[in-house]
Amino acid sequence: MSGGFGSGGAAADPVTRGEPAKKGLHVITWGCQMNVYDSGRMADVLAPLGYGPAGSLEGADMVLLNTCHIRERASEKLFSELGRLRVLKEARAAAGERMILAVAGCVAQAEGADILTRAPYVDVVLGPQSYHRLPEMVARAARAGGAVIDTDFPAESKFDHLPEAAAPQGLTAFLTIQEGCDKFCSFCVVPYTRGAEASRPAAAVLAEARRLVAQGAREITLLGQNVNAWHGEGPDGQPASLARLVRWLAEIPDLARIRYTTSHPRDMDEDLITAHGEVAQLMPFLHLPVQSGSNRVLAAMNRGHDVAAFRRIIARLRAARPDIALSSDFIVGHPGETEQDFVATLDLVREIGFAGAFSFKYSARPGTPAAGAAGQVPEAQKDRRLQELQTLLRDQQAAFNAGCVGLSVPVLFTGKGRHAGQIAGRSPWLQPVHVIGPESLIGREMPVKIAAAHTNSLSGTLEQERVCA
Repeated sequence: MSGGFGSGGAAADPVTRGEPAKKGLHVITWGCQMNVYDSGRMADVLAPLGYGPAGSLEGADMVLLNTCHIRERASEKLFSELGRLRVLKEARAAAGERMILAVAGCVAQAEGADILTRAPYVDVVLGPQSYHRLPEMVARAARAGGAVIDTDFPAESKFDHLPEAAAPQGLTAFLTIQEGCDKFCSFCVVPYTRGAEASRPAAAVLAEARRLVAQGAREITLLGQNVNAWHGEGPDGQPASLARLVRWLAEIPDLARIRYTTSHPRDMDEDLITAHGEVAQLMPFLHLPVQSGSNRVLAAMNRGHDVAAFRRIIARLRAARPDIALSSDFIVGHPGETEQDFVATLDLVREIGFAGAFSFKYSARPGTPAAGAAGQVPEAQKDRRLQELQTLLRDQQAAFNAGCVGLSVPVLFTGKGRHAGQIAGRSPWLQPVHVIGPESLIGREMPVKIAAAHTNSLSGTLEQERVCA
């Protein structure tokens, strides 16, 4: 969960300055980087109403909760937070002030009516496809009182209605290019909460990327539920592939690094694999969820690929870019998973080798096919399997980091470190790297001789003050 914005400024006088009164906005975000991006864009669309960063949660005129339905107990976390906020809202009301509570995101999409039943003090509920309508909804709630809800899937794209102006993200920026999913994996709610796969046009993506670079971004991560399924309209009016988009982005001056997440094996085409070997700005790190090493479980999950297909993709990627590092997602305890199926997952992990991974116990999501499937795995078995898998994955991550010791690694420095005189950045493989160096190097990509590998980071020394090629 990430907190809201920083300190807000003093209220403006709308009569003497012709500006809207300054109102404090506090945003709480759960979940993936797409939600972080969405939270930023919702703040952008609220700015014309006079909302800016709140100095504190307690003093906020509006609190926006951007929710995620992927993780376990998402609803319980939401209602726990809403209970805490109700106390603050009632205290503001007792002082003659108004606090608007808004719930956005995937939990709002899936459980909008239930939210208003269980928490009738919530003012606004909106799904992830409707946040361009947020100013109108907030205005309606402020004028008339009572709850306003919008969890439709509008015919128009929300991106067509967002302001071009956006708050700078800094040296590393995120850019949503694709939303939704047509895959309908048995365990996943995304098709029901984000809708069908939709891609933004290349021109809109490139224009936003140029604005981000003009604001100081040196690295851009392209976001999507199935980002490599992107087929946006190209300059010729025809659908283009993610590989083509990456090549167009690489032509933007001062954009040093390009990443994308999250991908699906079914959409990992040959053009994109080739781009990994040919586009220098495309970083040698790929998050490609496989979920299981058992063909039987993959079929039950409706993943649309088998283990052999995943192996072939990895072999082609490594042939195109020998230094590529991989991360993945794994679910243990999917309904029907046997001990033999789980051992097959361990075997695949040992065979492929991962620099990092996210692993979870299966937990039922209402409305998904797996939720009512036979063969639900006991919690104790899921716990044991997850611990065993995570131990193996941690060992692989440690081995990958240790393998960097002694190498000269280009590091994009993004800020100060935790200790005096220290600056921090990221390697091409997304590892945090710390060195002793001047703050003047922040924003530059510099070669670092890696001296030590730690649990979740690397440390080293600057080799020489020159920008890496």
